[in-house]
Amino acid sequence: MPAHEKIDYVEYPTRNLPASKAFFQAAFGWHFTDYGPDYAAFAGEGLDGGFFSAEVSARSENGSALIVFYSARLEETLHKIEAAGGRIVKPIFAFPGGRRFHFVEPGGNEFAVWSEPDSQ
Repeated sequence: MPAHEKIDYVEYPTRNLPASKAFFQAAFGWHFTDYGPDYAAFAGEGLDGGFFSAEVSARSENGSALIVFYSARLEETLHKIEAAGGRIVKPIFAFPGGRRFHFVEPGGNEFAVWSEPDSQ
């Protein structure tokens, strides 16, 4: 049951719905449910949501919210993202509390991945 007045779902635009789906399937093992040709939902990935076809994409430089993944093995996750077709836009850097990097998936959306300072 969804929690009252808590974030429950996120929707992202994508310039290429098939490419976004293929990327998240390859990089993270996600599964999608298609709702017509212009929308695909995902569930059970930490936060449920979906992608919709659009001419825009979500980038933090344009003021978009940034979804941040957690990884216990940051470098391994970075390599999986690159192998699946993601582009690293901010290489691994330290911040108070850990390390992280940012990437753009093939549909044009920016995400980040963080880990504790001592993870490899």
